[in-house]
Amino acid sequence: MPTAAPLPYGSWPTPVTSALVVRAAARLGEVAVDGPDVWWAESRPAEGGRTALVRRSADGTVTDVLPAPWDARTRVHEYGGGAWTVAGGVLWFAHLPDQRLYRLGPGDAAPVALTPEPELPAGVRYADLHLDADGVSLLAVRETHTASGAAADVRNEVVRIAPDGTVEVLVTGPDFVSDPRPGPEGQLAWLQWDHPAMPWDAAQLVVRAADGTETVVAGGPGESVVQPTWDADGSLLFSCDRTDVWALWRRRPGGTAELVLDTGADLAQPQWRFAASRSTPLGDGRVALALPRDGADRLAVLSPGGDVHEVDLPYPALTQVRAQDGAVVCAAAGPTTEPVVVRVDVGDGATEVLRPARDPGLDPAWISVPEPVTFPTEDLGTGIPFAHAAVYPPTAPEVGAPEGDLPPLVVMVHGGPTSAHPRTLDLEIQYFTSRGFCVAHVNHRGSTGYGRRYRDALQGRWGVVDLDDVVACARHLAGTGRVDPARMAIRGGSAGGFTTLAALTRRPGVFTAGASHFGVADLAALARDTHKFESRYLDGLVAPWPEGADVYAERSPITHVDALDTPLAVFQGDEDRVVPPEQAEVLVAALRDEHVPHAYLLFPGEQHGFRRAENIRAALDGELSFYAQVWGFGLPAEEGIVPIEVVR
Repeated sequence: MPTAAPLPYGSWPTPVTSALVVRAAARLGEVAVDGPDVWWAESRPAEGGRTALVRRSADGTVTDVLPAPWDARTRVHEYGGGAWTVAGGVLWFAHLPDQRLYRLGPGDAAPVALTPEPELPAGVRYADLHLDADGVSLLAVRETHTASGAAADVRNEVVRIAPDGTVEVLVTGPDFVSDPRPGPEGQLAWLQWDHPAMPWDAAQLVVRAADGTETVVAGGPGESVVQPTWDADGSLLFSCDRTDVWALWRRRPGGTAELVLDTGADLAQPQWRFAASRSTPLGDGRVALALPRDGADRLAVLSPGGDVHEVDLPYPALTQVRAQDGAVVCAAAGPTTEPVVVRVDVGDGATEVLRPARDPGLDPAWISVPEPVTFPTEDLGTGIPFAHAAVYPPTAPEVGAPEGDLPPLVVMVHGGPTSAHPRTLDLEIQYFTSRGFCVAHVNHRGSTGYGRRYRDALQGRWGVVDLDDVVACARHLAGTGRVDPARMAIRGGSAGGFTTLAALTRRPGVFTAGASHFGVADLAALARDTHKFESRYLDGLVAPWPEGADVYAERSPITHVDALDTPLAVFQGDEDRVVPPEQAEVLVAALRDEHVPHAYLLFPGEQHGFRRAENIRAALDGELSFYAQVWGFGLPAEEGIVPIEVVR
């Protein structure tokens, strides 16, 4: 029960400051197993957002392998992933500033360049690094840019890179390729897809035999394949959504693909980044995998006979599932803990934490635990008249609000839009809930994790069903008396920023404040100017471009800015190639012309998403102070937050 004097919602003092969010925000990336050693990547805002690589040796020693300023990050597809690999203590990685590949052996004093300096700055990029069967060459996805800068001129190929840096092209022609994986008998497997499909729409799994014969194993129009992996017996494991969800399939040598496990839930996730892994063969016919159920993952082991044994772990979100001598190493997290790296004995469930969560020094009583909520929406031709959200109630020990008050609501919208909110501990959410806000993170129709039918409900309807869902969620929570209908905000980044802006321009009066973080304001500009990976994405989500230009105009927030009378904060990076800053500046100019209260922060050196500690703090504190000025509540003086400038 609260013991302190009541304070207005939004103004509660909290230990979850922006400094704490940044200090505890070293983001965990890929995990790799190298014999007895385990490696992982960490993105560190306190070090300018660079990605460091860390090794935990068998004796428990933890070492930073790449000191500053080395930054193991690739810009292939702009979202990256698979920027490094390790074998026998030898590390290969792509360095962010020049995108060249480097090699670092156990006895090397510093990394040695493997690939030449490109003619254009960062004009040749590498991702999805994987050691070839010979044990010394690298397989990689190579992305080559030209002086034109046009997305149509970017070339993506699978290449083999010899120890002397010589490059051999293995696969060329498809618009996109990923997951080059060598088989045990000279085979090569990879994924490929062509415009206008995205990999979760229609990716094919192809296998080239040692004699050069190629076979499409699965995938194609209306069917997506992700995460192929060879097993020790020469069979190929992969996830395919032929049955509506990404289920587990196996193709044995000389055979055809067979369904192995379908639980009615997505076992895999969309390929926004390279090198994801939700399942791994254990080398003895068994397969370990992250098994979703009721919104949470279980670590499961599938026997050759089809039996499933679940291992009890205190972490309901699992990624980067890797095998190590019959055990499993993975990244794990949950609603009350940030990501850790653990090793699990799949026999007795014994768990060893290899990389603990950083201790934020936060009493668990401050942590708001999400409640899954399903709420009704309009069908809109989808056949799915409902959507999902994770609702985080305001939470703080010994603090309460005046009797009769209702908390303000922040509706958060994930990016993608083909993505999902993972319901793991996010201190940005706790930053708001611990101050007295209710937060609802909406998994609108089109989100992943609920099968292809739910995902495809957004096809041709982006800016329609997602917009309906965020409005329906806010109205549902207000209608059930959980939040104050006069203080409802919406915020999102990238695609979530588009839905935010669409809600404010095309559903005026629902929300009384908003925040766009590198959000899409002009769909036509996005279709014309964005990078290759997403350059035809909107053909499916909106309409073919430019034939559907009228649809783009109708759904673009910038078209309806004359209806925008809701205070709005805009945050943008000046090196963003996914959503160029010109979009933010057109929007801000329109806000200024219409005399709508607004704030604008442009961060030099930031790309799509903020990685530097000072910018993450400025955006978070700026957004809070914007709400405080709009809704008229005070900020805790001890935090020293400088109010963002609101232009009226």
